[in-house]
Amino acid sequence: FFFFFFFFFFFFIWKKMKFLTFFFKHSKREIKMRKIDSTKVRPLKSEQLLRIEDHDFALRPGFGGSPIPVGIDVQVESIDSISEVDMDFTMTLYLRHYWKDERLSFRSTKNKSMTFDGRLIKKIWVPDVFFVHSKRSFIHDTTVENVMLRVYPDGNVLFSLRITVSAMCFMDFSRFPLDTQNCSLELESYAYNEDDLMLYWKHGNQSLSTDEHISLSQFFIEEFSASSGLAFYSSTGWYNRLFINFALRRHIFFFVLQSYFPAMLMVMLSWVSFWIDRRAVPARVSLGITTVLTMSTIITGVSASMPQVSYIKAVDVYLWISFLFVFLSVIEYAAVNYLTTIEERKQLKKRGKASGMYSIDAVQAMAFDGCYHDPDVDMDLTAFSDRCEENATRARATSVSNVGPARIKRKRSLKGNVGRIILQNNHVIDTYSRIIFPSVYIVFNFFYWGLYI
Repeated sequence: FFFFFFFFFFFFIWKKMKFLTFFFKHSKREIKMRKIDSTKVRPLKSEQLLRIEDHDFALRPGFGGSPIPVGIDVQVESIDSISEVDMDFTMTLYLRHYWKDERLSFRSTKNKSMTFDGRLIKKIWVPDVFFVHSKRSFIHDTTVENVMLRVYPDGNVLFSLRITVSAMCFMDFSRFPLDTQNCSLELESYAYNEDDLMLYWKHGNQSLSTDEHISLSQFFIEEFSASSGLAFYSSTGWYNRLFINFALRRHIFFFVLQSYFPAMLMVMLSWVSFWIDRRAVPARVSLGITTVLTMSTIITGVSASMPQVSYIKAVDVYLWISFLFVFLSVIEYAAVNYLTTIEERKQLKKRGKASGMYSIDAVQAMAFDGCYHDPDVDMDLTAFSDRCEENATRARATSVSNVGPARIKRKRSLKGNVGRIILQNNHVIDTYSRIIFPSVYIVFNFFYWGLYI
């Protein structure tokens, strides 16, 4: 009995020990696996090398001491657009920051730097530079976010961004389109004033570089320059501000073809009416109205593409003076026609009536039927109450043989006397206008282009 008792007792203990051994073995394996899984949230080797977890990067380097110097340099890739209506410009550039953060220093036997992408930016301190007077801006993210961070063993940091920004440009159009616009892109720290952060151009005037192939359709880029200054805010103090200045001179050839040259042609076309006979009312009136309407269309087209400014532009001066010349040519013919009518009435009163007939010369007859007449052929009032074609048809129907010699005589006289008739019957105002209008317009152009160019 005791033998069986001790046998089962030792068998039970052996099983118990085996179970405990199995349990502890699996517990150690589970703990080991948990330790292996916990490495997934551990810092990366680069972060361990930079000791990211050992510092509070919410504070700037050297907090409590002198302001940290942050150098800036910019490479302008392109000027994408200039908008006169919105008074802004769009520019794509590479913005680079340089500063020193001893918290990021590391040991390196080969003294080589480490380069990172945008994932490390959120874990360290970087300058909070923003663009003053900007309307829209974004960091390019194709195919990845265009951000680069390079850290050197001594703690020097290079932070580079590729940005497209649209900013305001305060333009003056008083000399448009013979103007030169000066625009600037301004950089400044948003949170840190001059007691905490000092912005400066890293390489002085050489800190601003541009692509050699930058060009614009309407402007010629005269210069790029870098400058710096201070900005004061009443609630937060003084801030360092950097300026990217560039001057844009407008190409005038487009506006010469679209505005100036058509306006010149319309003014010269209005002068043609001075050489048309003063009795050709439809010709001179239609020519004057056509030139006035064309000038109105040119002025409207130019104004539609410009901002609604409250001052006079250079192109407005030229177009409105040209419009005035065209308008005066219409007024000139109104004066000529009025004086001619008064003169003819006086002549008719002097001649009077003779047995129901008016003694009218060829030029006066032309005023009634619009055709030239021989001064040797007498015509009664009923003859030029109808048109030339009706008179000719009636003459052929009655007697071709009787009227034939008279018509041949009129044709011969017409060929020899058309020039003399036109010159003799021009009003004195037309004669002076042929000289005065072109002379004054040439003087105006001389002063205009001399003043604005």
